[in-house]
Amino acid sequence: MKIVLQRTLEASVEIDNQTIGQINHGFLLLVGVSDDDTQQDIDYLVRKITQLRVFEDEQGRLNLNINEVAGQILSVSQFTLFADTKKGNRPSFTKAGSPDFAKIMYNKFNTSLQNTGLYVATGQFGENMKVSLVNDGPVTIIFDTHDK
Repeated sequence: MKIVLQRTLEASVEIDNQTIGQINHGFLLLVGVSDDDTQQDIDYLVRKITQLRVFEDEQGRLNLNINEVAGQILSVSQFTLFADTKKGNRPSFTKAGSPDFAKIMYNKFNTSLQNTGLYVATGQFGENMKVSLVNDGPVTIIFDTHDK
């Protein structure tokens, strides 16, 4: 799995001019799944994301995790994280998970995040979405379970 995490002041996702997911302070997660991802990958990412200390404490240091600041998560599926751009000008997406498998894993990932007690809003898998955010910092972190 690959995840691009962005610390946000606010974020939302729209389909056909209707907001389907929205958060305030927290993380926007762009989530890509490959066919060899497992429940262990989900568990690893949930642990890393929920314990990631990238929110400022009273001294202005990045010392607090999302739970300690009552943050929220907006999770959006994004198969294009597995784009292969080595040859030509049109990316190949053969390394992205098959849609059926990727949807199952994306939903399991979101459920695992929710089971930690966090508020988790989502996009809609396989849809053309418009994602908006106000990046806070900016803080952007990339996770790749193939490179732990």
